[in-house]
Amino acid sequence: MMAAVRWGILGAANFARHHMAPAIHAAKGAELVALATSDPAKAVPFQAFCPGLRLHDSYEALLADPGIDAVYIPLPNHLHVEWTLKALAAGKHVLCEKPIAMQDSDFDALIAARDASGLLAAEAYMIVHHPQWQRARDLVQSGAIGRVEHADVVFSYDNRADLANIRNRPETGGGGIRDIGVYAYGSVRFVTGAEPEDLQARVRFENGVDTWAQVTGTFAGPQGRFSYAALTSMRLFPRQEVVFQGETGLIRLTAPFNANVFGEARVELHRPGLSMTVERFPAANHYVLQVEAFCTSVRTGAAYPCPLEFVRGTQAMIDRIFAAAVAVS
Repeated sequence: MMAAVRWGILGAANFARHHMAPAIHAAKGAELVALATSDPAKAVPFQAFCPGLRLHDSYEALLADPGIDAVYIPLPNHLHVEWTLKALAAGKHVLCEKPIAMQDSDFDALIAARDASGLLAAEAYMIVHHPQWQRARDLVQSGAIGRVEHADVVFSYDNRADLANIRNRPETGGGGIRDIGVYAYGSVRFVTGAEPEDLQARVRFENGVDTWAQVTGTFAGPQGRFSYAALTSMRLFPRQEVVFQGETGLIRLTAPFNANVFGEARVELHRPGLSMTVERFPAANHYVLQVEAFCTSVRTGAAYPCPLEFVRGTQAMIDRIFAAAVAVS
């Protein structure tokens, strides 16, 4: 039996505490062994479910720990490239929160360091590991709804009351596009295998970060061209939904991005004559599945389902959206 991948976490972020640390602890083939934080009090919630957790008082100390194989990086966006490169240089595999980079050109160094080290470096783009997304992709690519004619995505939440949050701060790489636009854009690329041709964007900015963005355009891929529309916001009532509309049917995902938090993960297949079939995924935890896929790749050398090359495509789309953005009030 192959040894478990031993994990360390750089920083006691709330997201790590509530989602990724428990997922690493629960995942098959993984063992959570260490946490880096300069404040021991922040480690207490982690030690509640992982009592043997080793503590390091700096990120550098954790990277120097020979008992760690892989690190998870939940730091603010603007630190992702720096610490991914440092972790690879220290001989650790890396799973870094999204977005792993702030611009397309950052991927040159990331991919070069990954390839030179022979280690796995990946963005924590958890949705592609969820069976609802794999099922949606299979349905679309098998022609279950005919040729795709349109895709539309909505993802919103409201954090206007939390101005200190890193998502509301430009110096930490905040904004809704980098936080949730990665899902609105990358998910359509994943399901259809298509890439954007032309894009238009209307964006509302507050204090240097985007809080509302409407993106429209055209994608082109194996099934031809289709129209696209996406709305993301950090200032609207929470909503999330994805629809793929084809010539002969429609696929709707009802809790596409925060499955079992926003709601039950369901894939609806609508066909002519008011026919609808529903597939439910109540037990799937995409964070656990992501860690297990990462560990499988580390332990066996199997291809990772979401490589940096795919992630780079979404970042390139984000760069184009910012370049095309028309500011609105």
